[in-house]
Amino acid sequence: MELHESTRSRLRASDVQRPFTAVRSIGLDLGSVLDRCRAYEPLLRGGDAFSHQTAAMLLGAPLPTTSPVLHMIAPPGFVRPRGRGVIGHTSREAVPVVLRLGLPVVEPALVWCQLAATLDRADLVAVGDAFVTGARTRGIRGAALTDQVALAGAVARWASRRGARHLAWALPRVRAGAESRPESLTRLVLVEHGLPEPALNDPTPMVDGSVLHPDLKWEHWRIVLEYEGDGHRTSRTTWQRDIRRKRDFEAAGWTVIRVTSDDLFVDQAAFIRRVRAQIALAEARRPR
Repeated sequence: MELHESTRSRLRASDVQRPFTAVRSIGLDLGSVLDRCRAYEPLLRGGDAFSHQTAAMLLGAPLPTTSPVLHMIAPPGFVRPRGRGVIGHTSREAVPVVLRLGLPVVEPALVWCQLAATLDRADLVAVGDAFVTGARTRGIRGAALTDQVALAGAVARWASRRGARHLAWALPRVRAGAESRPESLTRLVLVEHGLPEPALNDPTPMVDGSVLHPDLKWEHWRIVLEYEGDGHRTSRTTWQRDIRRKRDFEAAGWTVIRVTSDDLFVDQAAFIRRVRAQIALAEARRPR
């Protein structure tokens, strides 16, 4: 069909975005994975689905890094998707697909297996934790995206494909209850260094009758661990909330250990020494 010159001029306008070959869009935030996927929608064929890291981002997975490239998977018998800004994949068998934000996405348990080829083992556990826990919004936890049974089934079907060893290591370490990547990584670091596995976001009564959910806790030693990211330092509201939480925990007889990114990624040894020192103090205070 021949385009009218006014149409041609409109398509050349500075506000017209060109995210993919043969696609033009206006007003989308192409830094957002959701808007990039929306922009790609006209190119979707029947059976195509967003997969791998793209599906994980749409599902809200706590990935250590993100990519502007879209991962797509084609159904059996179709050539893999191609084009600028797209990494295409094929499958020998039908891929289970769910709708997420109105978009076709590979189902979460299989996405978890797909990530095993690129994520390290600890981050694979963190994504598994997020999928079986569900996101908390305004204090209300949403439904889990999958469960350990479904993850185990997907791992069995994945067999010996790339990432199988990471999956075999990560599967028994996935836990419901972790609400962030740092919480998952902190738990793994503690256990890796021979410490007992702490409870995750366990309801903990305060003196005033309220209930707090510490990131991690050891009931036996009356110790809680609270992760503090950069937002805890730069936001006055968050900083004040953290101070109140610490006071409430201590008033209820709990020792609070603050955990930062340096503890996880810079000097784990110093962090573990600090934790062990607090455990030793707790043991010394315990009645004999």
